[in-house]
Amino acid sequence: MTGLRLAVVFLVSAAAGMVNSVAGGGTLLSFPTLVFLGVPPITANATNTVGLWPGSFAGVVGFRRDMAGTKRWLLLLIGPSVAGGVLGAFLLLRTPSDVFGAIAPILVLAATVLLAVQDRISRRLGVPGPDHAGPRWAVAAVVVQFLVATYGGFFGAGIGILMLATLGILGLTDIHKMNGLKNTFAICINGVAAAYFVASGAVDWTYAGAMAVGAVLGGLGGAGLAHRLGRTFVRRVVIGIGLISTVALAVRPFI
Repeated sequence: MTGLRLAVVFLVSAAAGMVNSVAGGGTLLSFPTLVFLGVPPITANATNTVGLWPGSFAGVVGFRRDMAGTKRWLLLLIGPSVAGGVLGAFLLLRTPSDVFGAIAPILVLAATVLLAVQDRISRRLGVPGPDHAGPRWAVAAVVVQFLVATYGGFFGAGIGILMLATLGILGLTDIHKMNGLKNTFAICINGVAAAYFVASGAVDWTYAGAMAVGAVLGGLGGAGLAHRLGRTFVRRVVIGIGLISTVALAVRPFI
């Protein structure tokens, strides 16, 4: 039974790594899977963060050629990414397990809805192009990125699409360039959160190892998929999965 569970976690993590590298939302696949396998919600969240973290490196490698000329944005947003990740992880481990279990379906639903409406929100912002983003837009991006990173350290589902929205505030439109930046910031956010979870002994290593291998393979494959299929197709699939996961997590305590 353990072997079968590890196989399921590996396959789901590979899919999550692929989804994360393309659009974000892979946690909507992997977190509910761990919960349904009997892992307590907070342990599942910590294990999910540690297990999927290596996949972000694979995503950066896959989009490395698209990241030319992004140094300005990297220097601007790495700081708030690290700070927010630490704060979010700190808050998670001080949240009672039963409370987090109760709000988990709400978090998954919120991330799914944000994923669904992100393009509409971006169009309504009326942001300038990337070459005309002044100091006010830069400050706004730093604040938003800090909030996204805090949420990411606490839960993580949907931070990819939220970071794409942050980059949209700066006027960036090249989706492959944005994905490269997003995966770099995810390394920072999830890296500091993962270190905090490991130091606190909150990780189930039985599953984390299988997740890491799957996430790396999925991350490498996801970049190629992104260039062939585009973000829209994968996002629609993730939205559907997110809605199903929300319902499943909500009814699980009554089964």
